[in-house]
Amino acid sequence: MSGVDARQLWLRFEPYHDVTYFTPESRAATDALGCKGGWMGYFGMRAAPLGAASPELVTAVFYNFAPRMVSRALPDAWAVASPAEFLRVRLEGVDGALRRMLGSVDTPEIAEAAALARSAALAAPLAGRPLAAANRALPWPTEPHLVLWHACTILREARGDGHVAALVAHGVGPCQALALYAREHSLDPAYMRTARGWTVEEWEACDLPGDLPAVERATDQAAIAPWEALGAGRTSRFIELMTPLALRIASANEAMRVNPMALDPVRELAVPGWNT
Repeated sequence: MSGVDARQLWLRFEPYHDVTYFTPESRAATDALGCKGGWMGYFGMRAAPLGAASPELVTAVFYNFAPRMVSRALPDAWAVASPAEFLRVRLEGVDGALRRMLGSVDTPEIAEAAALARSAALAAPLAGRPLAAANRALPWPTEPHLVLWHACTILREARGDGHVAALVAHGVGPCQALALYAREHSLDPAYMRTARGWTVEEWEACDLPGDLPAVERATDQAAIAPWEALGAGRTSRFIELMTPLALRIASANEAMRVNPMALDPVRELAVPGWNT
């Protein structure tokens, strides 16, 4: 299917996925498990589809976190709760956050978006994409707003796995990728270092030239397959249905104001006459 804008699709499903980790409901759910801080909850919930993964594996798969930051959370998180328990509270937090942000989640539009997203997610390639494959292997929720979340999570991790492959292929290391991205998007280097656990010395040592635009093009190209399978008409309908959801979530989720992805759906998806 020609004319697929993978970034515009990402802008619509990423905010729906992001309620997984960065909401009061998510933090409350992992605190109740006994997690020591929000980052232990984040690593536990995101890594849980992989099982009780080692810090080395998670560092490799997540790619842009400093190893020391991961090892502060793992494997200790697995002593706090099993991966199955992290998956349970992950869904609990998502459900609470979506109900708060969206109000009614029992709508025909959400049900339709969920069906389209599920079809796209089932068409996402899994070879070489460990996080996408691990999430695809999980049972699907039953309620449409959670089916939509699960599909968005698979699509998001499939895109992320493809992004890691593009970074590796272009010789861009984890810290270097962050430094280049911060420079290109005028993000605060201190914030970016802190958000991923790198030291000033590591940051300065890796702030080297790199072809980040080529990486982004390769990432987008690797993310097209689900939408080609869905087809132009259904992809356009998915965009139409997800735009107001992404805007509403982004406006209600404080974590979307400042984030290492430089993601600002309210600005990038500006719709005349849209009202939160």
